Amino acid sequence: MNKPMTDRLDERQARRDGASGEAGGETMSVPVNVYEADGAVVIVAPLPGVMPGDVEVVVDGSEVTIRAAMRTPAPKDYVLHEWHYGPYERTVQVPSGFGGEAKVSFGNGQLAVSLSRGSGGAGGSGGAGGGAGGGSVVLHPS
Repeated sequence: MNKPMTDRLDERQARRDGASGEAGGETMSVPVNVYEADGAVVIVAPLPGVMPGDVEVVVDGSEVTIRAAMRTPAPKDYVLHEWHYGPYERTVQVPSGFGGEAKVSFGNGQLAVSLSRGSGGAGGSGGAGGGAGGGSVVLHPS
């Protein structure tokens, strides 16, 4: 591995950007914050550059998977390109006991997924029953 660092960085950037030279290449892991509030576990993830319709949340037992794609790449001749708009994916293990109603919301570039305590429940507005009781549930923020 005797390539100059700039060549290695350029190759890494190309893998992330994909063939078009824009985001849409390598799927990026999403950082999350997970906390407990009001009888629910809440997962918050930043998803810059995507629209609510581009986001999919799958609740499957004790796992929550967040996926998002960039709607439309905007070709640019970057001078410096340090961050990307997607695609994103992350799977989070949910603590036991949070298999109740699932709700999702998306605003200001942040996705919030709330799973209530319980072992399955009826879907509410913007949510669905999920968790350990009955297979996977796919949710989309509105």
